[in-house]
Amino acid sequence: MKKNPNRTRRALVAAFAVSPLAAPLASLAQSRPEYTEIKPPLPPEGTPGKVEVVEFFWYGCPHCYRLEPQIEAWLKKLPSDAEFRRVPAVFNERWAVDATIFYAFDALGVLPKLHWPLFEAIHRNGLVTTNRQALDEWLTKNGVDAKKFEDTAKSFGVQAKVRRAAKLTLDSKIDGTPAMTVAGRYLVPNGEQILATVDKLIDTARKQK
Repeated sequence: MKKNPNRTRRALVAAFAVSPLAAPLASLAQSRPEYTEIKPPLPPEGTPGKVEVVEFFWYGCPHCYRLEPQIEAWLKKLPSDAEFRRVPAVFNERWAVDATIFYAFDALGVLPKLHWPLFEAIHRNGLVTTNRQALDEWLTKNGVDAKKFEDTAKSFGVQAKVRRAAKLTLDSKIDGTPAMTVAGRYLVPNGEQILATVDKLIDTARKQK
């Protein structure tokens, strides 16, 4: 389901005003182009001289869940002049909850350990991350102090990153997840060839440097 960009922008400007919980997942229609140009291009945030690839995802997105193992295999072959980072997409307050979890994990140093297990817990075991008791039980089971997690999630640093992720979601002009950007210039929507398209665009961006 696609999201109305103007409505989305108004919602986010209003400090993550609550909007319908239906996920704006990317359409898989064959008519969608392999990629589009981002205008104006996004300012670079990665290592100077490297081609930055960003994946926008949501923990509750089944397409992101299925893509994650492919990304892990793909990363092993990523060229040395390219770098990859994940950004949790934020379309509304519900998605901001999971973005907060992502950045709290990062701040606590447990993101590499818990990123995939959280996907598994949601999509295989039915964990609902807005159910605080269920989330706390899952955190404790996985070696994370629930109180420390809560304090970290509320911290200025984590909340600033969530707001930044919301802005990047808008500026990148994505309409669903997963989606990937290359060098801040190209947007690749979800599809069977998403990673192959990203590979081609890395080469294109390399030649444009």
